[in-house]
Amino acid sequence: MLSAVERKIEQFIADLDDKEVAAQYGKLPQGKRLRAKLILKIAGNRLSVVKTAAIVEMIHAASLLHDDVIDDAYTRRNKPSLNALYGNKTAIMFGDVLYSKGFLELNNISSEVAKIVSGAVVKLSLGELKDVSLSKTFNLNKEIYLEMIYQKTASLMEASAGAAAVLAGKPKEAYLVYGRNLGLAFQMIDDLLDITSDSETLGKPALHDFAEGKTTLPYIYLYEVLNSEDQKKLASLHAKELSREEQAWIMQNMEEHQILLKCYAQAKELIDEAVELMNEKGEEALSSIAEEMIDRNF
Repeated sequence: MLSAVERKIEQFIADLDDKEVAAQYGKLPQGKRLRAKLILKIAGNRLSVVKTAAIVEMIHAASLLHDDVIDDAYTRRNKPSLNALYGNKTAIMFGDVLYSKGFLELNNISSEVAKIVSGAVVKLSLGELKDVSLSKTFNLNKEIYLEMIYQKTASLMEASAGAAAVLAGKPKEAYLVYGRNLGLAFQMIDDLLDITSDSETLGKPALHDFAEGKTTLPYIYLYEVLNSEDQKKLASLHAKELSREEQAWIMQNMEEHQILLKCYAQAKELIDEAVELMNEKGEEALSSIAEEMIDRNF
Protein backbone atom coordinates (compact mmCIF):
# COMPACT_ATOMS: atom_id res chain seq x y z
CA MET A 1 0.00 0.00 0.00
CA LEU A 2 2.94 2.35 0.58
CA SER A 3 3.72 2.14 -3.13
CA ALA A 4 0.37 3.78 -3.82
CA VAL A 5 1.34 6.63 -1.48
CA GLU A 6 4.66 7.06 -3.30
CA ARG A 7 2.88 7.20 -6.65
CA LYS A 8 0.42 9.78 -5.32
CA ILE A 9 3.23 12.00 -4.05
CA GLU A 10 4.92 11.73 -7.43
CA GLN A 11 1.63 12.68 -9.09
CA PHE A 12 1.25 15.72 -6.82
CA ILE A 13 4.78 16.78 -7.74
CA ALA A 14 4.10 16.19 -11.45
CA ASP A 15 0.95 18.33 -11.19
CA LEU A 16 3.20 21.30 -10.45
CA ASP A 17 4.72 20.97 -13.92
CA ASP A 18 8.10 22.25 -12.80
CA LYS A 19 11.27 20.42 -13.80
CA GLU A 20 13.36 22.04 -11.07
CA VAL A 21 10.93 20.97 -8.34
CA ALA A 22 10.80 17.45 -9.81
CA ALA A 23 14.61 17.26 -9.74
CA GLN A 24 14.71 18.45 -6.14
CA TYR A 25 12.11 15.89 -5.11
CA GLY A 26 14.23 13.18 -6.75
CA LYS A 27 17.11 14.11 -4.43
CA LEU A 28 14.96 14.07 -1.29
CA PRO A 29 16.03 11.23 1.06
CA GLN A 30 12.99 9.09 1.89
CA GLY A 31 12.31 7.88 5.40
CA LYS A 32 10.28 4.99 6.72
CA ARG A 33 6.95 6.68 5.95
CA LEU A 34 5.77 5.99 9.49
CA ARG A 35 2.94 8.50 9.31
CA ALA A 36 1.68 7.04 6.05
CA LYS A 37 1.85 3.54 7.55
CA LEU A 38 -0.28 4.67 10.47
CA ILE A 39 -2.90 6.20 8.22
CA LEU A 40 -3.11 3.13 5.98
CA LYS A 41 -3.25 0.71 8.90
CA ILE A 42 -6.10 2.63 10.52
CA ALA A 43 -8.16 3.55 7.46
CA GLY A 44 -7.31 1.13 4.64
CA ASN A 45 -6.33 2.04 1.10
CA ARG A 46 -9.22 4.01 -0.40
CA LEU A 47 -8.17 6.89 -2.64
CA SER A 48 -8.97 9.55 -0.01
CA VAL A 49 -6.83 7.64 2.51
CA VAL A 50 -3.88 7.32 0.13
CA LYS A 51 -4.15 11.03 -0.70
CA THR A 52 -4.17 11.95 2.99
CA ALA A 53 -1.12 9.76 3.63
CA ALA A 54 0.70 11.39 0.71
CA ILE A 55 -0.19 14.89 1.92
CA VAL A 56 1.03 14.17 5.45
CA GLU A 57 4.33 12.79 4.14
CA MET A 58 4.79 15.89 1.97
CA ILE A 59 4.17 18.10 4.98
CA HIS A 60 6.61 16.05 7.05
CA ALA A 61 9.24 16.33 4.30
CA ALA A 62 8.72 20.10 4.18
CA SER A 63 9.28 20.38 7.93
CA LEU A 64 12.53 18.39 7.64
CA LEU A 65 13.77 20.65 4.84
CA HIS A 66 13.26 23.69 7.06
CA ASP A 67 14.72 21.84 10.04
CA ASP A 68 17.93 21.01 8.16
CA VAL A 69 18.41 24.66 7.24
CA ILE A 70 17.80 25.81 10.81
CA ASP A 71 20.18 23.17 12.18
CA ASP A 72 22.88 23.67 9.51
CA ALA A 73 22.54 19.94 8.81
CA TYR A 74 24.23 18.78 5.63
CA THR A 75 23.24 15.13 5.76
CA ARG A 76 19.87 13.47 6.12
CA ARG A 77 19.72 9.67 6.51
CA ASN A 78 23.35 9.37 5.44
CA LYS A 79 22.72 11.30 2.21
CA PRO A 80 23.40 14.95 1.39
CA SER A 81 20.54 17.16 2.51
CA LEU A 82 18.86 19.41 -0.03
CA ASN A 83 20.38 22.51 1.54
CA ALA A 84 23.80 20.90 1.06
CA LEU A 85 23.02 20.22 -2.60
CA TYR A 86 21.12 23.35 -3.61
CA GLY A 87 21.65 25.88 -0.81
CA ASN A 88 19.44 27.12 2.01
CA LYS A 89 17.21 29.36 -0.08
CA THR A 90 16.24 26.60 -2.47
CA ALA A 91 15.64 24.13 0.37
CA ILE A 92 13.36 26.59 2.18
CA MET A 93 11.39 27.41 -0.95
CA PHE A 94 11.02 23.74 -1.90
CA GLY A 95 9.71 23.12 1.61
CA ASP A 96 7.20 25.91 1.06
CA VAL A 97 6.13 24.31 -2.23
CA LEU A 98 5.49 20.99 -0.46
CA TYR A 99 3.55 22.71 2.33
CA SER A 100 1.46 24.72 -0.11
CA LYS A 101 0.67 21.77 -2.39
CA GLY A 102 -0.24 19.69 0.66
CA PHE A 103 -2.67 22.32 1.94
CA LEU A 104 -4.20 22.70 -1.52
CA GLU A 105 -4.85 18.96 -1.78
CA LEU A 106 -6.27 18.82 1.76
CA ASN A 107 -9.26 20.78 0.47
CA ASN A 108 -10.21 17.72 -1.61
CA ILE A 109 -10.37 15.35 1.38
CA SER A 110 -12.77 16.65 4.04
CA SER A 111 -13.08 19.73 6.21
CA GLU A 112 -12.52 17.73 9.41
CA VAL A 113 -9.39 16.02 8.11
CA ALA A 114 -8.12 19.36 6.79
CA LYS A 115 -8.71 20.97 10.18
CA ILE A 116 -6.88 18.19 12.06
CA VAL A 117 -3.83 18.22 9.78
CA SER A 118 -3.68 22.02 9.44
CA GLY A 119 -3.89 22.39 13.21
CA ALA A 120 -0.94 20.04 13.58
CA VAL A 121 1.14 22.09 11.14
CA VAL A 122 0.49 25.21 13.22
CA LYS A 123 1.72 23.32 16.31
CA LEU A 124 4.68 21.97 14.35
CA SER A 125 5.72 25.49 13.38
CA LEU A 126 5.35 26.71 16.96
CA GLY A 127 7.46 23.77 18.11
CA GLU A 128 10.18 24.58 15.58
CA LEU A 129 10.22 28.17 16.78
CA LYS A 130 10.40 27.01 20.40
CA ASP A 131 13.24 24.62 19.53
CA VAL A 132 15.25 27.51 18.09
CA SER A 133 14.61 29.64 21.17
CA LEU A 134 15.52 26.84 23.57
CA SER A 135 18.82 26.21 21.80
CA LYS A 136 20.03 29.65 22.82
CA THR A 137 20.17 28.67 26.50
CA PHE A 138 20.94 25.64 28.64
CA ASN A 139 17.29 24.70 29.21
CA LEU A 140 16.58 22.68 32.35
CA ASN A 141 12.77 22.87 32.29
CA LYS A 142 11.55 19.39 31.41
CA GLU A 143 7.94 20.50 30.88
CA ILE A 144 8.95 23.13 28.32
CA TYR A 145 11.06 20.56 26.51
CA LEU A 146 8.19 18.03 26.46
CA GLU A 147 5.84 20.70 25.14
CA MET A 148 8.31 21.49 22.38
CA ILE A 149 8.71 17.87 21.22
CA TYR A 150 4.93 17.43 21.34
CA GLN A 151 4.48 20.39 19.03
CA LYS A 152 7.45 19.75 16.75
CA THR A 153 7.22 15.97 16.41
CA ALA A 154 4.22 14.37 18.09
CA SER A 155 1.52 16.74 16.81
CA LEU A 156 1.78 15.51 13.20
CA MET A 157 1.84 11.88 14.33
CA GLU A 158 -1.21 12.61 16.48
CA ALA A 159 -2.96 14.26 13.53
CA SER A 160 -2.11 11.35 11.23
CA ALA A 161 -3.79 8.86 13.53
CA GLY A 162 -6.75 11.16 14.24
CA ALA A 163 -7.35 12.01 10.57
CA ALA A 164 -7.18 8.33 9.63
CA ALA A 165 -9.76 7.49 12.30
CA VAL A 166 -12.08 10.13 10.84
CA LEU A 167 -11.64 8.69 7.33
CA ALA A 168 -12.37 5.20 8.67
CA GLY A 169 -15.44 6.33 10.61
CA LYS A 170 -13.87 5.42 13.94
CA PRO A 171 -14.04 7.49 17.16
CA LYS A 172 -10.84 9.50 16.95
CA GLU A 173 -10.05 10.17 20.62
CA ALA A 174 -8.12 6.97 21.35
CA TYR A 175 -6.25 7.24 18.06
CA LEU A 176 -5.20 10.80 18.83
CA VAL A 177 -3.73 9.64 22.15
CA TYR A 178 -2.02 6.75 20.38
CA GLY A 179 -0.45 9.06 17.82
CA ARG A 180 0.59 11.59 20.45
CA ASN A 181 2.28 8.93 22.58
CA LEU A 182 3.96 7.42 19.57
CA GLY A 183 5.32 10.80 18.49
CA LEU A 184 6.63 11.67 21.95
CA ALA A 185 8.31 8.28 22.30
CA PHE A 186 9.74 8.60 18.79
CA GLN A 187 11.49 11.85 19.71
CA MET A 188 12.68 10.53 23.07
CA ILE A 189 14.27 7.55 21.33
CA ASP A 190 15.80 9.93 18.77
CA ASP A 191 17.34 11.84 21.68
CA LEU A 192 18.85 8.61 22.99
CA LEU A 193 20.15 7.55 19.59
CA ASP A 194 21.97 10.88 19.27
CA ILE A 195 23.97 9.81 22.31
CA THR A 196 24.28 6.05 21.85
CA SER A 197 24.67 5.59 18.07
CA ASP A 198 27.89 5.97 16.15
CA SER A 199 28.11 8.69 13.51
CA GLU A 200 27.79 6.27 10.58
CA THR A 201 24.60 4.72 11.93
CA LEU A 202 23.11 8.03 12.99
CA GLY A 203 23.88 9.89 9.79
CA LYS A 204 25.27 12.84 11.75
CA PRO A 205 28.01 13.32 14.38
CA ALA A 206 27.34 11.63 17.75
CA LEU A 207 26.26 14.00 20.57
CA HIS A 208 25.40 16.46 17.81
CA ASP A 209 22.23 17.68 19.54
CA PHE A 210 24.01 19.00 22.62
CA ALA A 211 26.81 20.60 20.60
CA GLU A 212 24.11 22.24 18.51
CA GLY A 213 22.50 23.75 21.61
CA LYS A 214 19.66 21.28 22.14
CA THR A 215 19.24 20.32 25.79
CA THR A 216 17.35 17.08 25.32
CA LEU A 217 15.82 14.95 28.05
CA PRO A 218 18.96 12.91 28.89
CA TYR A 219 20.95 16.09 29.59
CA ILE A 220 18.17 17.54 31.74
CA TYR A 221 18.07 14.36 33.82
CA LEU A 222 21.86 14.19 33.99
CA TYR A 223 22.12 17.74 35.26
CA GLU A 224 19.64 16.95 38.04
CA VAL A 225 21.84 14.20 39.54
CA LEU A 226 25.28 15.82 39.19
CA ASN A 227 27.04 17.66 42.00
CA SER A 228 27.34 21.43 41.67
CA GLU A 229 30.85 21.33 40.21
CA ASP A 230 29.87 18.81 37.53
CA GLN A 231 26.68 20.74 36.83
CA LYS A 232 28.82 23.76 35.99
CA LYS A 233 31.01 21.62 33.74
CA LEU A 234 28.03 20.18 31.87
CA ALA A 235 26.56 23.65 31.40
CA SER A 236 29.90 24.91 30.09
CA LEU A 237 29.87 22.22 27.38
CA HIS A 238 26.48 23.27 26.06
CA ALA A 239 26.43 24.49 22.43
CA LYS A 240 30.13 23.92 21.77
CA GLU A 241 32.12 21.45 19.69
CA LEU A 242 33.02 18.65 22.07
CA SER A 243 36.43 17.06 22.28
CA ARG A 244 36.69 13.27 22.58
CA GLU A 245 37.51 13.67 26.26
CA GLU A 246 34.43 15.82 26.85
CA GLN A 247 32.24 13.36 24.96
CA ALA A 248 33.68 10.52 27.03
CA TRP A 249 32.97 12.45 30.25
CA ILE A 250 29.34 12.94 29.29
CA MET A 251 28.93 9.29 28.29
CA GLN A 252 30.57 8.08 31.49
CA ASN A 253 28.18 10.11 33.63
CA MET A 254 25.18 9.06 31.55
CA GLU A 255 26.11 5.44 32.18
CA GLU A 256 27.05 5.87 35.84
CA HIS A 257 23.73 7.52 36.70
CA GLN A 258 21.67 5.26 34.39
CA ILE A 259 20.24 8.28 32.60
CA LEU A 260 19.63 6.52 29.32
CA LEU A 261 17.69 3.75 31.03
CA LYS A 262 15.54 6.36 32.76
CA CYS A 263 14.74 8.07 29.45
CA TYR A 264 14.06 4.74 27.76
CA ALA A 265 11.67 3.79 30.56
CA GLN A 266 9.75 7.03 30.09
CA ALA A 267 9.40 6.37 26.36
CA LYS A 268 8.42 2.75 27.06
CA GLU A 269 5.65 3.92 29.40
CA LEU A 270 4.15 6.02 26.60
CA ILE A 271 4.36 3.10 24.17
CA ASP A 272 2.78 0.70 26.67
CA GLU A 273 -0.18 3.07 27.05
CA ALA A 274 -0.51 3.32 23.27
CA VAL A 275 -0.37 -0.48 22.87
CA GLU A 276 -3.01 -0.96 25.55
CA LEU A 277 -5.33 1.52 23.84
CA MET A 278 -4.96 -0.15 20.47
CA ASN A 279 -5.35 -3.66 21.86
CA GLU A 280 -8.66 -2.57 23.36
CA LYS A 281 -9.71 -1.48 19.86
CA GLY A 282 -8.52 -4.74 18.28
CA GLU A 283 -5.81 -2.83 16.39
CA GLU A 284 -2.98 -5.32 16.84
CA ALA A 285 -1.13 -4.01 13.77
CA LEU A 286 -0.93 -0.57 15.39
CA SER A 287 0.34 -2.16 18.59
CA SER A 288 3.16 -3.74 16.58
CA ILE A 289 4.12 -0.40 15.03
CA ALA A 290 4.31 1.13 18.50
CA GLU A 291 6.46 -1.70 19.85
CA GLU A 292 8.83 -1.44 16.88
CA MET A 293 9.24 2.25 17.67
CA ILE A 294 10.76 1.63 21.07
CA ASP A 295 13.40 -0.77 19.75
CA ARG A 296 14.34 0.95 16.50
CA ASN A 297 17.98 1.39 15.59
CA PHE A 298 19.10 3.45 12.58
